[in-house]
Amino acid sequence: MKSAGSVNFMDNGQLLPLDEVNGFQVRPGYYELMGASVLSCGVNFTVETKEGTGVELLLFHRKENVPYAIIPFPKEYKIGCVYSMIVFGLDVEEFEYAYRVDGPYDPSKGLLFDKRNILLDPYARAVTGQSQWGVKDVPGHFYKARVVKHNFDWGKDTNPLLPTEDVIIYELHVRGFTKDPSSGVKAPGTFEGIKEKIPYLKELGVTAVELMPIFEFDEMQDARTVDGHHLLDYWGYNPISFFSPNTSYASQIEYNREGLELKNLVKTLNQNGIEVYLDVVFNHTAEGNENGPTFSFKGFDNRIYYILMPGGYYYNFSGCGNTLNCNHPMVQKMIRDCLRYWTVEFHIDGFRFDLASILGRGQNGAPLSSPPILEDLAGDPILSDVKLIAEAWDAGGLYQVGSFPAWKRWAEWNGRYRDDMRDYLKGDFTKAGTAALRMSGSPDLYPPAVRGTSASVNFLNCHDGFTLYDMYAYNEKHNEENGWNSTDGANDNRSWNCGVEGETDDPKVNALRKMLCMNAMTALMMSRGMPMFYAGDEFLNSQGGNNNAYCQDNEISWLNWADLEKNHEHFEYTKFMIRFRKAHKVISRSGHPSVAGFPDLMVIRPGQTTKVMGIVYAGRDAYDSSDDIVGCAFNVFWEPQMLWMPSLPDGMRWYMTADTSGTVIPTHFKEDYRAYPIDETCVLPARSAIVFIAK
Repeated sequence: MKSAGSVNFMDNGQLLPLDEVNGFQVRPGYYELMGASVLSCGVNFTVETKEGTGVELLLFHRKENVPYAIIPFPKEYKIGCVYSMIVFGLDVEEFEYAYRVDGPYDPSKGLLFDKRNILLDPYARAVTGQSQWGVKDVPGHFYKARVVKHNFDWGKDTNPLLPTEDVIIYELHVRGFTKDPSSGVKAPGTFEGIKEKIPYLKELGVTAVELMPIFEFDEMQDARTVDGHHLLDYWGYNPISFFSPNTSYASQIEYNREGLELKNLVKTLNQNGIEVYLDVVFNHTAEGNENGPTFSFKGFDNRIYYILMPGGYYYNFSGCGNTLNCNHPMVQKMIRDCLRYWTVEFHIDGFRFDLASILGRGQNGAPLSSPPILEDLAGDPILSDVKLIAEAWDAGGLYQVGSFPAWKRWAEWNGRYRDDMRDYLKGDFTKAGTAALRMSGSPDLYPPAVRGTSASVNFLNCHDGFTLYDMYAYNEKHNEENGWNSTDGANDNRSWNCGVEGETDDPKVNALRKMLCMNAMTALMMSRGMPMFYAGDEFLNSQGGNNNAYCQDNEISWLNWADLEKNHEHFEYTKFMIRFRKAHKVISRSGHPSVAGFPDLMVIRPGQTTKVMGIVYAGRDAYDSSDDIVGCAFNVFWEPQMLWMPSLPDGMRWYMTADTSGTVIPTHFKEDYRAYPIDETCVLPARSAIVFIAK
């Protein structure tokens, strides 16, 4: 190293080098600027390792695996456990980079430092060699990073900032949403493909899209062939880098501008009033357990990034080999930095945390009563407007639905809603009282005075499990094509095949299945809390009974858009129920007291033995003195049942606006609320639902 001696730090406002290392001019960098960042004079590189003893920066020509330069960080460039260095004169479009970290090696103590390992920057904004989906890694492959130029013009666009009460979530897989030729888009399987479908999303009426993992992952990591079918890590719940968008989801290569297409998608969705949530996986990484590779976190600080058992083995509360040590200050900071990055640079509106209970575990794996990371995120000023949604359980047996540490900020995937409503809607009429609780916002789990009316994310179907149609077409999972003899996937499906397993030509069975699907969509949209459904459920997409299609990059998982025409009636009904929910705010929030004397929420015949259950919402809008009184009722029994409607004041009467049986309203719904008056007693056909309004 050649010292720069008395060279000035600045010359006409420009940073000047202070040292020369292996032919490169350098100086200490910006220690709080993690990752690699473009400066006018070069590139700032900052990494941290608490137990490592030395760090080298490796520079590669694009697509090359032999570095053209190795630049050790001078020891005096280390402050605490942070190394930072500015390298002058680098053109970010001409190189890729990685690191090597030296230090003690003792796997029995969790120390895995090995200077031979080439490591990906934990703060990498783009990962190389991942842009072509499904291409197998070449021998000797390792991950490198690119420096990203953040010069996207957001203009004056701002986030929609929708009240949680107005959110209707549509969960989708970026690739599977448009990959099938039936989607008709020009860029199938990409962010651009979703953008082409925005008119469809607006017509459907959803207010938020939740993207399954878009952090960089290697779909080829566990690639295998089963009965001639090529299986991949299709879902992407196996992150490589938390700060990098999956480049194979872009329709074009975006050298040094990775994320541009995603930003355009977010901007356009936001301009159309639709929020964007990311499904984030902070519970584990793709490095796996002691038998897995070392490509990043293990090589920087294995026993800081992961929760370890004695002997250097990995706790596996994720079911994927390792568990992130989320409440260690260094990991906590990385997670916060990551969420801030996606919020600031990508204008993301919300985050759904996969296996979020892991974020509540301490550094020894035990659950914490007040986990620092969860409180930190709940109170972070940059994140104050984003939605925080927890999948409130993990694979280690920790189940926290209704008890997840919330600080009045966290909402939860309500697994109890899914299970109880599935039981009830398939015909278990003894669950009527429980179903009424779930539709009322699960106040037994989320007391409104403490958690508000939107702590519960209500769902019947998601990526994990049966689709809506399959829930009424299969009694058993059919995961044979996954290659595990159908031992994978959940067994507790709470489904009913309506008398025939799988597809059938029986018109009565098919009609019953469609009615039950309408019942389910009715219940979901008439429940208090944030409704969420899986892409394709609006037109009865099927996965052939596969309830764990994580590895199926094919027609099993891809949406078949031909079903939109085939099941157009269900699509139109779903649209109607979404419109109805939006038009009647009393469903999703407490209103002003009803002039008619109705309570904010009333359950019709909630007894445990009743075969009919109904919900009535009532109130007044703050700007409207007239009452808004709406409701729904269900007969899940296999014979017709009598419904007694609540009495109304003189001059008002009940009108039916939706009828899943098609008995009263042949088209199943009617925009003209006064078209079908209801007497105070009426008969509900078997296994049917109605929606009504008072006028």
